[in-house]
Amino acid sequence: QVQVVESGGALVQAGESLRLSCLVSGSMFNTMAWYRQAPGKQRELVAYIRSTGITNYADSVKGRFTISRDNAKNTGYLQMNSLKPEDTGVYYCETIVPTTGPYQADIWGQGTQVTVSS
Repeated sequence: QVQVVESGGALVQAGESLRLSCLVSGSMFNTMAWYRQAPGKQRELVAYIRSTGITNYADSVKGRFTISRDNAKNTGYLQMNSLKPEDTGVYYCETIVPTTGPYQADIWGQGTQVTVSS
């Protein structure tokens, strides 16, 4: 059974940094994405990284956040620098894992809380 577990969320002050981790167990993963959801708002895509290493970021985090992966550890990371109060939310990791043949599955973690105080 594939499991996805995020960690690293915390309460920090504006301008500080955090690194979130997403450990995938039970399977290798292809694409990994980080989403976040602030109270009362829709979940939004923050960044993703493909198996090729290609990355993409939301405009609101470009230049501040960096997504990466360590395939040997089956783990992905989201390095968040220069945090702002508007970065506050629950951060979710989504992974796309291979199943059988050409098929893939979409697995989500439970989320980790990031709170940035001003």
